[in-house]
Order: sequence, then structure tokens, then C-alpha cells
Amino acid sequence: MNKLYTDYIASQLQTAAWQVEHCIELFEEGATVPFISRYRKERTGALDEVQVAAVRHYYLRFAELEKRKAAILKSIGEQGKLTPELQAAIEGEVDAQTVEDLYLPYRPKRRTRASIAREKGYEPLALKLWNMTLDHPERESEEALAGARDIVAEMLSESQPVRASLRDLYQRWGKVVSRVVKGKEEETDAQNYRNYFDFAERLDRIPSHRLLAMLRAREQGFVTIRVEVNPDHALERMSRFAYEKKRRPSPSCREQVEVSMEDAYKRLLHPSIENEVLALAKEKADIEAIRVFGDNLRQLLLAPPVGQKRTLAIDPGFRTGCKVVCLDAQGSLLHNDTIYPHPPVNEKMAAMRKISQLVEAYHIEVIAIGNGTAGRETEAFIQKIALPEGVRVYSVSEDGASVYSASEVAREEFPDYDVTVRGAVSIGRRLMDPLAELVKIDPKSIGVGQYQHDVDQALLKERLDETVESCVNSVGINLNTASSWLLRYVSGIGPVLARNIVDYRTEHGPFSSREELLRVGRLGPKVFEQSAGFLRIPDAANPLDNSAVHPERYTLVERMAADAGVPVDRFISDASVREGVDLQRYVSGEVGMPTLTDIMTEIAKRGRDPRGAISVFEFSKEIQSIEDVQVGMVLPCIVTNVTAFGAFVDLGIHEHGLIHVSQMADKYVSDPSKILKVHQQLEARVVSVDLDRRRIGLSLKGLNR
Repeated sequence: MNKLYTDYIASQLQTAAWQVEHCIELFEEGATVPFISRYRKERTGALDEVQVAAVRHYYLRFAELEKRKAAILKSIGEQGKLTPELQAAIEGEVDAQTVEDLYLPYRPKRRTRASIAREKGYEPLALKLWNMTLDHPERESEEALAGARDIVAEMLSESQPVRASLRDLYQRWGKVVSRVVKGKEEETDAQNYRNYFDFAERLDRIPSHRLLAMLRAREQGFVTIRVEVNPDHALERMSRFAYEKKRRPSPSCREQVEVSMEDAYKRLLHPSIENEVLALAKEKADIEAIRVFGDNLRQLLLAPPVGQKRTLAIDPGFRTGCKVVCLDAQGSLLHNDTIYPHPPVNEKMAAMRKISQLVEAYHIEVIAIGNGTAGRETEAFIQKIALPEGVRVYSVSEDGASVYSASEVAREEFPDYDVTVRGAVSIGRRLMDPLAELVKIDPKSIGVGQYQHDVDQALLKERLDETVESCVNSVGINLNTASSWLLRYVSGIGPVLARNIVDYRTEHGPFSSREELLRVGRLGPKVFEQSAGFLRIPDAANPLDNSAVHPERYTLVERMAADAGVPVDRFISDASVREGVDLQRYVSGEVGMPTLTDIMTEIAKRGRDPRGAISVFEFSKEIQSIEDVQVGMVLPCIVTNVTAFGAFVDLGIHEHGLIHVSQMADKYVSDPSKILKVHQQLEARVVSVDLDRRRIGLSLKGLNR
């Protein structure tokens, strides 16, 4: 990649240029972000996963910019207007907007007032006006002067320095102003946006969620939005460029230029720059909203699993009953049934007997209950049953379960069962392993986003895919139990090879070693290099196959064990043996201290799930509906979504509560995600209850967390 770009990326990420260059070389060799950050630390100077992902983002962006530059240079060249200076300016630019500004005067466009004036032969007169050499404009006809002014106005509007200066003015001092559309004030849906019926805020200070809400209100036709600046300040900036390094014009010439400037600003520049800065502000807001979404998704995917336990899962319901499924320790469906413990059927005793029989027959270890409609009532019902000692009951988020149950993957997994069975299975499996189950669902359906349908969808997909890939590879995947939907996110694999791995496993039985992966169709040495370190085989003959140590370093571990005078399995299991190893002895041209340190760390935690242990949570028994909630109550709750303006929490009733950012601490909080995380369990004090709008306000002030 062009050194111009690598130097820019390095300056933005505050790294050395060689680190960026080596990282890009690895991308061009086909390496993935997880592989580079985990196994090529010596090549990149130990760039972490976030930095490597940022390099990749810039790398792809600049690759597109290079294509755009080539198209622009070709277009200008074909017009015979490409000068060495213009070519150097375009080739030496890293900002896409500036490149477009440089191209603007040469971009093919429909007929304009200026182009009509040029057709009439007024361009020489316009150039005299532009260069301030027209001493007696009054000698020209009004038609000629009007045409010349139109040409000058367009020249001003297409001047890169003028546009850059006005863009700076709007971004630094502009106010975004919204007004209600006349006649829309009383519409029901419009009431969601009544805060923006008469609203103004500095563009550089408006929070991302507020701008996105305003833009959504405009999209739905309830408000108009404009960006306001002092026009005198805009004209003052324009005049600096209009008069710079030019002779002092006559008063009559200056008057003509000023008329052109005012016309250029009102008719051409203001609408264009207003649209540009709004688009740039939205892009910034999108990035922030997507960051919040990505952080929430990561926390959700990395929630602690209950593990491989025999599970009874319930998808609760009132009128249609509660769908019950029994799963084995691997998540396979063993039995499904329906019970009716709630109104209108009220077959409580029959439902109790059925649950007791299923728990005994399938040796159930844990019970998962969906937290949607009738979830709280079903949990209370289950708690009344005399369950065997050790059987734990968990409330599980249903977000996205209905999406999964109607999806292609659900139909593929359970072609003979309806959506209610599939949904219950999903609830049980997401208790056993949230990551393995949630990867089957479109992240936008999981319920942890902020304006996810309003932001740049390509950028959103890129970030969410990166997040899922990061989570899957940071945890490590059991090669013998992972579904094809989980395997596809493993570094280097993808959908086709994921299916090939599952097909091979079905035909030949469980993998006995990582090396056996090379027998899978179309899985060659490069894919093996990228993926092997992230795949685990718990019962493999080589214990390193159940660790994050890459196969390319097995020989190194064997050498360490031999030098310590013990077999490899003893070296791995005995921490006291490893404590005596001098890692410096094993530093070489290929392997540095970062990799050696990682190897020892991974051996120490071999087979251990990095997600921690799950805990049982109980909601307050005092409240069953919002009508029971009183100001001053301190209630247990679980964070379900973190946004830029606060966090939504589950209180165990239909309505979620909101902890506004101003109520999160006794001090100022700029970023709620630094205070709260999705799935975090805490206690919050009720500060407001709005029964009409079904809203509950909560506070953490003064409470220990």
C-alpha cells in the first residue's frame, strides 16, 4: 500500500509505520484479524485486536479511495484538463471529501446557469471579474454581467479552499435546528418526537442518539431539519479567497463580485455544505451508535454459559400454554410437550406432574425459562414444584428466539417441528452456551442496539461481524460439538468449509487431532494455519490440541518439556515445572518474548472457559406489574441494553426500567458503557413511575454496586 496511507494510519493509531505495513502485508497474505493479533505479534509489534481491526478498516477504505482516484484522474484526463499540479494534489490526498472537492469543477454535470452563460460566450468576462481586472463593468450589458456573475458564483462554489473553509465553519459553529411540520403536531406517532418540535443545538455538541432521533423524525415526516450559521461569517470567509493575492478592484467591480458571492452562498454553497455536514454528523453518530451496539453484543455473546448440562427449557405462554422441551448435554432435542399452568386453562396440578416426570425421566440438571410473556408467572410456578436437589432454575432472555425459530437454520436443524418447539430449544441452548446459540441469529434482532435500523447498514454489518468473529475466536470452539453456524466464524473457515467440517465429522466420527482437519475437503494448509489455534479437542491424545497454543509451536513446547526433563503432559499439568523455565533461552528470529509468554499463559489455563461461571438471579417478589412499583423501592434488576443516554434494565415485569446517564453515579458520566455492562446484575432505586406512558425511572446514586 502507498506509503502516504500507511503513514496516515500510523499517525491515527499512534503506532510505528512499520507495524502498519507488516499488518497490511499479513492481510494481503490472507491472514485474519484474530490470527494476526494472536499469533503474529512479532510481525506487528504486538498490535492488539482492536488496533489490527482498525488497520484493516483503514486498509479497505483506502483501497476504495485508490479506485476512486483512478476513475477521477481518468475522467479529468479524458477532458484534457489534467495538469501535473492537479494530479499531484489528488494523488497526495487521504481525505475522500477533499478528493471530491478537487474533482468538482471537472465532474460532468447537467446544464447550469453557469454552463448556459459559457455557451453564450461570457466566460472571458467572468474571468476578468474573477481576477478583479474588470475596471468598468458598467460598460457591459446586464445580460453579460449576469452571465459572468453566474460563472463566478459557480467557480466559488467549486473552489476546494472555499468549500473546506465553509465546511469547517458549519462543523464548528453550526446549529442543527428542527421544527415540527405544520399539521403533524397532534399525530400519535409524532408524540414520540415532541422534544424536537422546536429544537436547536450546536452540531459539534449534539449527542449521537439525539441526532439520530431527529433524523428519524424527519424521515417519518414529522419535522424539518436545517443547519444554521451566521451568513456574514460565511461571506467573510469566502471573501478571503475571492480577494486573496488579487489587485484592489474598482468599487463597481467589487460590487459585482460581492453579488456573485452572495448568490454562490445562498443558491449553491449553503445547500451543498448543509447536506455534507449533516451527512458527516450522521456518519459520526452512526459510528458511535455502532460502537455501543458492538460493545453490547460482545457482552451478550460472552455471557457465562451453564455448560453441557441436561436441560429442560420452557417457552412460556398464557392462552396457548407453555412449550416444554428436554435437551441432552449436547443440546439435542429429546422430547417436547405443552403444559397449561396459567389462565384461561389453569391445569396447574397436571402441569406440575408433567414437569416432575420430565425432570426425573431425562435426569434434568437445569431449567431455562424464557423471560417474555408469562415468564415471571412460569418461574413462580416452577419454584413451587419440589425439584430434586441441585436442579437450578434460570430466567433466559427471549430476544431473537422468535427470529431464530422461523429462520433457515432452525428449519434445517428441526425440519419436523414447528416454531414453538424451535423457540423453546433456542431458549435452552442459549442457557447452555449463549455464544454457540446467538451466532445463529441476526445480531440486529437480539435487542441490544441503538437506532440500528437508521445507521449505515454496511458499516453496522462490518462491526457486528467483527464482534462475533472476535468473540468466537477469543473463547475457542470445540471442534467436535460446534455447529456449522458457529464454525463459520472461526478464523479462516467461512460457511462452505464449516459445512465440510460438519459433514466430515458426521461421516468419520469425532476428530482425534487438529492435524486431522487437513483431511477435510478444500481445507488446505493456509486455512489450517489460520484456524487451528482457535479449535479445541478436549479428549485429544496431544493435550495441546485442547489449548490456544498453535500447532506451529508444538515442537517448541516439546523442546521446553525435554529441556525440563519431563513428558509434554507433565509439563502442561505441573505449574511448578513451568516455573523453572527461562523463556529467554527460546527467543529466536521467528519467536519472540510475546509469543513465548502467550504459550505459557495458554498452557496454564488449558481447557478453561474464559467466560466465567453463571449465577442464579431472583427478581423482587414484591412486584408483579408496573402498578406494584413505588418510588423509593430498591429493586434487583439485570441490564439488558446500554445506550449513549442510559441503560435499560429488566425488573421481572413487562416494562423495562431506564437508568438515565445522569442517574448512574454521583459524578458526571460521559459514557454509560464505562459504568454498566449487558447482563450485569445490580440493585437500583425507583425515582419515577409514569403509569400513562408505562415508564419506570431508576437511579444508582448512593447505592453500592
